[in-house]
Amino acid sequence: MGRLLLGIIAALIAASTWAQSESRTVVGQRHPLLADGADAIRAGSYDEGIRLTTLGLETESVTSSDRAAALSNLCAAYAGKGDADKAIEHCNASIELGGRNWRAYSNRAYAYWLKGMYDEAARDIEVAAQLAPEARQVAQIRGMIN
Repeated sequence: MGRLLLGIIAALIAASTWAQSESRTVVGQRHPLLADGADAIRAGSYDEGIRLTTLGLETESVTSSDRAAALSNLCAAYAGKGDADKAIEHCNASIELGGRNWRAYSNRAYAYWLKGMYDEAARDIEVAAQLAPEARQVAQIRGMIN
């Protein structure tokens, strides 16, 4: 069970950082602190990822979409640390900026699951599934909830 949970957390973090890594290589301005924060979170260095991402949000000029992705990354990092309340707070902020961010719904579903709030987790994972029906992480979290 422990290995499965760690694998799911890693998948969530990798998924939440996808938008960050893609924006670095495809189009748009590169945000070094946000990118470094995403890399740290992906590597499991949650505190460093939180520090860098927060600093990036405070100092870098970012689009609403980039801000939503960074907030979803913070959600994933806090969930990875087991701090479900802070995770949910950041996912809520991400979703407020753009309700089509399936990663924020998926990350928040995981945070709700950590808190034992299974009905809320199920609702969020269904929204994530509607937005990204082929996403592997959605299937993983749906399996945990069920």
